[in-house]
Amino acid sequence: MIYSFDEIMSEHEFHAPNEMAGYLLHGGLDREGKYISPRTRKRWTAVNQWAENLTNQGHPLLDCSVEILKYGNYPNFDQAKYLLSLGEGAFLWNSLTITGVIEARGQALAEITAPDFQRIIKEDISDSATGHMNKGLFVAHGFDEGGDPNSQLGAHDQMWFAARDLLFGQDAYPIPEVPENIGRPVEEDDQWPIATEYAGIVDFLMNVLMIEVRAECFFQFSMNIASCEDLFKDRRNDALLAAEMVRRIRQDEAIHVAYLNLIISELRSFTFQTEKGEILGADFIDSHWNKMVRWHGEDIHHELKDQRIEIVEDTLKNLKNSDALIQGFHRLAS
Repeated sequence: MIYSFDEIMSEHEFHAPNEMAGYLLHGGLDREGKYISPRTRKRWTAVNQWAENLTNQGHPLLDCSVEILKYGNYPNFDQAKYLLSLGEGAFLWNSLTITGVIEARGQALAEITAPDFQRIIKEDISDSATGHMNKGLFVAHGFDEGGDPNSQLGAHDQMWFAARDLLFGQDAYPIPEVPENIGRPVEEDDQWPIATEYAGIVDFLMNVLMIEVRAECFFQFSMNIASCEDLFKDRRNDALLAAEMVRRIRQDEAIHVAYLNLIISELRSFTFQTEKGEILGADFIDSHWNKMVRWHGEDIHHELKDQRIEIVEDTLKNLKNSDALIQGFHRLAS
């Protein structure tokens, strides 16, 4: 279960390129026209092997399904449909644009080098996902998000922009302000028994994993909106292409959730050597994971919801019968 960098990064032999809406993108199609994600010729096999090895040892994987999120997307599907029926699409345009910009930033993952965790872990980690962080897992993830700088192929950033343009047309709305950071910030009471360079990577991986879990909600939301026959009636074919584009992004992201979940799950099972003696990973990782789930699943939802309510109300105030329209929007809340 030990893989080389080249094996983790290896591609399938595609029958046709992944080309849509004028964009030449990563991945490709098989002979039946089915989409194949990039850099997954060996990566999925490796992750599945490592996961099976971990669970066979009696260590379960973390629950990283959307069920760990206390709240879903806001605005919800009915509210989004309501706004779009009024001709107000800026909220969706902004979400798709911001997602694409943040995806582009994800290329930075390819530049990250994790410290050697074998120095502080008692067990041999050479045949685990943890032991392969610097052997292609981070680079493959970064290239999936923001593109391979040595390639002319677009990645998730361009795929989100393409989906947006298919729904609305190019330059339908101004480019919105993009937040600097969408992860849980480090807090004063975040205490770790391991050195800062190791703790920082573990915290980072948990943040990225929860961002991916939150993204799953947005994938389904976006696909439902684009596929809805009552919406985008004047560009139904393009809307269906947009839904397919998001589905392909979602397929690509599945490997990210899988390997990040696996690394955190492995770390929970390992014995760490600290200044105060040996400690099981779960004894300190679980408390940080619970904080991460609560922040991404609850705290940030309330903050973003308040911001979006303010934006929607300010938008609807410019329309006739604004009070009734605003009340109608809020009545559709989950």
